[in-house]
Amino acid sequence: MALEDAKTQMDHAFTREDPRGPSFELTFAGATSFLRRRYTKDLTGVDIAVTGIPFDQAVTNRPGTRLGPRAIREASSLQAPDAPYGWPFDVLSERVIVDYGDVAFDYANIAAFPDTVTAHMRGILNAGAASVVLGGDHYISFPILKAYAEVYGPMSLIQIDAHTDTWADDDMGRVDHGTMFYKAVKSGIVDPATSVQIGIRTTNEDTLGVHIIDAPEFHRIGPEAAAARAREIVGDRPCYLSFDIDGLDPAFAPGTGTPVWGGLSSAQAAALLRALAGINIRGGDIVEVSPPFDTTGATAIAGAHVATEICQLLGWRMRSGA
Repeated sequence: MALEDAKTQMDHAFTREDPRGPSFELTFAGATSFLRRRYTKDLTGVDIAVTGIPFDQAVTNRPGTRLGPRAIREASSLQAPDAPYGWPFDVLSERVIVDYGDVAFDYANIAAFPDTVTAHMRGILNAGAASVVLGGDHYISFPILKAYAEVYGPMSLIQIDAHTDTWADDDMGRVDHGTMFYKAVKSGIVDPATSVQIGIRTTNEDTLGVHIIDAPEFHRIGPEAAAARAREIVGDRPCYLSFDIDGLDPAFAPGTGTPVWGGLSSAQAAALLRALAGINIRGGDIVEVSPPFDTTGATAIAGAHVATEICQLLGWRMRSGA
């Protein structure tokens, strides 16, 4: 870090002139956009738009994920201004990444929420940008994927999670964080034959044909082998990566709505994500961060790193010209 720069660089969320490169801000001060990227609603020339969906509705036992986007942004300000460690390039320097702010919705009109999210995401995609979404309970992936399917057709899904979220629910109007991928498959916006769920450790008899690498198998074969299998399943199809923070073991991410023991460590998650480099990823999300249940902030820190890794995966794909 250039200490001299820290004397003059402040509030880059508003004052940044060059959209690329690091920010040498004081980690404990300044406006907390995601990774100190500029806040803007102008997506002209933008490669990746980071946006928040501060929503929770029917989470199991632990509400609070509506506060996830704010906590992830704050935690991201703790990351060093250097290039993300372990990658051969720095997406922050190579690509224009902005903080697009949050979805605005009427919290008292839940029935209108899904279409509001789809319209918000449609605006990002129609502008030619990819998205990284900060959530929010996991239901948000369903209306997000609707917008992606409009552009790419049925998507392949890579889901890192403790739960499959494919429990049967044929009422498409229900807003439920545990059935949205059932709805996505049944609606034809996710192709189960080219989708994979990693880290699963809750019982569900019918996974609708989605490939499963459950947590015990993941621990047996390791993150690199799991990533290799996921890449084989997805192939070169356009895919969406959804990372539920409860894919991590509660020891590494206690602040989630649905903690389940036996999950991935943060080191394993980092290795898994980096081993996915080269997939035809078009967007992704990090969901279920619930700050009220983690006073240490470790869960939000993990969420911020996951979002950064998704940006790197998008940057890797963009490097190939795909």
